[in-house]
Amino acid sequence: MRDKPPNLTRIPSETLKNFAAECLQSMKLEKEDAIVIADSLIQADLWGHPSHGIMRLFWYGARIASGATQISKEPEWELDAGGLAVLNGQDGIGQSVAKKAMHSAIDRAKQHGISAVCVRNSGHFGTAMYYTKMAADAGCIGFISSNASPSMAPWGGVEKLVGNNPWSWSAPAGSFPCFMLDIANSAVARGKLYHARATDKPISEGWALDKDGYGTINPADGIAGQILPIAGHKGYAISMAMDVLSGILSASQFGSSITGPYQKEGISGVGHLVIVIDIAKCRPIDEFNADMESLIKSIKSSKTAPTQSEIFYPGELEARNHERISQAGIELSEDVRAQLQIGAEQLGIKTPFI
Repeated sequence: MRDKPPNLTRIPSETLKNFAAECLQSMKLEKEDAIVIADSLIQADLWGHPSHGIMRLFWYGARIASGATQISKEPEWELDAGGLAVLNGQDGIGQSVAKKAMHSAIDRAKQHGISAVCVRNSGHFGTAMYYTKMAADAGCIGFISSNASPSMAPWGGVEKLVGNNPWSWSAPAGSFPCFMLDIANSAVARGKLYHARATDKPISEGWALDKDGYGTINPADGIAGQILPIAGHKGYAISMAMDVLSGILSASQFGSSITGPYQKEGISGVGHLVIVIDIAKCRPIDEFNADMESLIKSIKSSKTAPTQSEIFYPGELEARNHERISQAGIELSEDVRAQLQIGAEQLGIKTPFI
């Protein structure tokens, strides 16, 4: 690990988004699919989560090139029962499949008050709250869960058999930015270890074990080993529950049979569950927003700990990051910039940020 901070370059978000979409279209993706992936990646960077940002562009690209991600098939509805539906993603692009499922769930909730869409045969979809925010923006409460490739051992074990299986809730918050909760059931998302390795930084203690089962602050050793669950046995149990909702309920893959975005080959087999509640069917939306504002104000006005200057509610930091990074530009490390340049050159595309 080097002592000095890595050399960083700031790039306008629109420049990066257009670059990503151009690269993806050159891989024969339809324009709409390319834009969805590009937008989801850049949104993660704008929210201050580079582990799920532009650094993943050619991870997805490698799976498209190998045929592991199908780009010629459209998702198909296998069940349409009004408020309940099942969508077969046909091993397609996770972002496009999840977006289709969320938009449908919102429409169904507007008709029925609540809806659930089970998704099978999808792929890694990036940042979960990218989709639940769509529901919040539509005046609904949104939920999404997904299973993921194994990264953790079952509590008390040493074999990687359990994914971090992320989940997210979002809700409108009146005059405040949306309430957004996005959690992976590991102590940290695995992408943060890859980002730490790319920026040559150590990881925090308690994030991961090496391949021999010892704690490590070296991201490469953590990648080779396993990530620890949040809250010990509780995180492990929640992760299993999300696999039940996402993989087993949808008749997709589950447990150790999932292939992650870090591997070039192998059908992903990811499943999701989307749930949307139309707030207006329960109570007037204005009253809901007023109570959300009251809850947030009470939390933010409460006494802070001696080491803290402000209390934040879930989603607030992302909203602030979005405003700040939109103005300043997205930071790219030397390593990520080089990876993007190499990938673009292989496609015959000029990199706009050399």
